[in-house]
Amino acid sequence: MLLQSNAFFARVRERDLLGPVLTQSEVDGCNHKLAAFAAAKWGVGWAAYGLATSYHETGHTMQPVKERGSSEYLRRNYDITGRRPDYARQMGNTQPGDGIRYAGRGDVQLTWKVNYARAERELGEPLVANPDLALRPDLSARIMVLGMEQGWFTGRKLAGYAPRSAGRLDRDVYRRMRPIINGTDKADLIAAHADAFEDALINGGWTV
Repeated sequence: MLLQSNAFFARVRERDLLGPVLTQSEVDGCNHKLAAFAAAKWGVGWAAYGLATSYHETGHTMQPVKERGSSEYLRRNYDITGRRPDYARQMGNTQPGDGIRYAGRGDVQLTWKVNYARAERELGEPLVANPDLALRPDLSARIMVLGMEQGWFTGRKLAGYAPRSAGRLDRDVYRRMRPIINGTDKADLIAAHADAFEDALINGGWTV
């Protein structure tokens, strides 16, 4: 990865994405994702949308988070003792308690036992036995990369909207990318964030 970090973070502050004084946690969070994007050879457009997605999904912290909600909320939504037992079984949550154990974690919420198992196979980390590993920043970034590339979250993939090598993208392209993660929820807002991160990446001379 070639990136002038000072120039990138200066523009991030100017665009009111983070700061005005950056915390070490914010810097580290961005750097973990940038390293994962570089390893995957993401161009400016994909990298900008990845940063914008993390920014939104983590509440602007750029650090992996656990899904919000009480144990009862998670049980009801994901457990075989909850409101969708057949779907829970289909998604690998076959034992009482799996709904809480395999609830969402990460920059983008990795949810359901089958998806933890898939990430384990792809990345060689014991995520089924230790699902909290999905909160490790470097691993969370790699999960996000593969998930957005391969359609883990909704079946939609980045390549369906722009090529990997894409540079600047129209805001409308960023808006249309939202179904990769969550339908059309906050699509316009996240597209605006992507546009700002794109500007910061270009200011920093992003190349892979």
